[in-house]
Amino acid sequence: MYPEKIREMQEAIRGERLDGWLFCNFRHRDKLSDEILGLDPASANSRLWLYAVPDKGDAVGIVHTIERDSLGDLPGERVFYNGREELFSRLARLAGKRWACHFSDTITAISFLDAGTCSLFEQAGLIPVCAAGLLQRFKGLLGPADIEAHERSACHLYAIVDSVWAEVRRVFARGTPLYESDLQHLMLDEFKQRNLVTGHPPIVAAGVNSANAHYSPAQRGALIAPGDIIQLDLWARENSPGSIYADISWVGQYVADIPSEIEQAFENLLSAREGALQFIQEELQAGRRPTGADVDRKSREILCRYGYGDAIRHRTGHGIDTEVHGSGVNIDSFEFPDTRRLLDGSCFSLEPGIYFEQFGMRTEIDVYIADGKPVVSGGERQFALLHC
Repeated sequence: MYPEKIREMQEAIRGERLDGWLFCNFRHRDKLSDEILGLDPASANSRLWLYAVPDKGDAVGIVHTIERDSLGDLPGERVFYNGREELFSRLARLAGKRWACHFSDTITAISFLDAGTCSLFEQAGLIPVCAAGLLQRFKGLLGPADIEAHERSACHLYAIVDSVWAEVRRVFARGTPLYESDLQHLMLDEFKQRNLVTGHPPIVAAGVNSANAHYSPAQRGALIAPGDIIQLDLWARENSPGSIYADISWVGQYVADIPSEIEQAFENLLSAREGALQFIQEELQAGRRPTGADVDRKSREILCRYGYGDAIRHRTGHGIDTEVHGSGVNIDSFEFPDTRRLLDGSCFSLEPGIYFEQFGMRTEIDVYIADGKPVVSGGERQFALLHC
């Protein structure tokens, strides 16, 4: 890690009005610490190490004497310990200050610090606080180059959806069998041709399988039957270091003419997505920075108004960065409530969904905040249910 990265950390620390950021790891249980500090997750880590970055001044690493190189060439001072009492004495220099640590009672995706180690810090006089806001500022906000990479990824995904649905229409017209996995493999082939990578194959869920938000076809998957809802959910990023994900969902019906009740359900779902986007825009225009929880509540309010309260199964969205579920603000007031605010550089999905016994549907777009305004990435978002 270069000194300028430490300075970026310190700027974020001061932005959150904290005294410092305290990283620690044992047996590589905290992947965030390894990732942010650039440490090898395969290196020896049989003893607890700590790396304290203060709001100003030099960082200090506290490592066990039998693993003196745990922190590699990270900048700053090194102090060593053997036993527990010596560790306490080394921690004394950090006492009385508010240290951001990787734990949260609501956002479990960033909660890696175990209760025992947190208690050890408190016994040594440190004041551990949640690092959620700090993680958002340092890792979850996109810069101009990041936004360009995200836009490129999103444009690829929109083009892939067009190709996939064109194939759906061709097969429907021919009357030949179509399986979920046929469409999944088509998307994966497109990823390969476009030099995109993903952490998990895209979702293709037809008929009753669309009622399962995280369905994944096994082997060939289900045979798609006339009248089936088809849910497509795909996420990928460019195959280069530090590239940014895009994540979109489109939905259609394997039918020539969409029944009015299905079309109405989709229009109501669109109202929740567009209502959440409009809420963000209005709040920012008024000089207010809404939280992820605020936006989720607005989306839920719209769906409940249409009578879909019991059909909601998940939050409205999640942060996006180098991970598809990133470190930035989540659009969530229900599962893992997120009170972090939408700052410039925030990138996130808006993906309300409604799920019933026989089918479900979800429409997802990606949004980022630039110059105090929400921007939808990728191209023309879905406004009508796809059909054959």
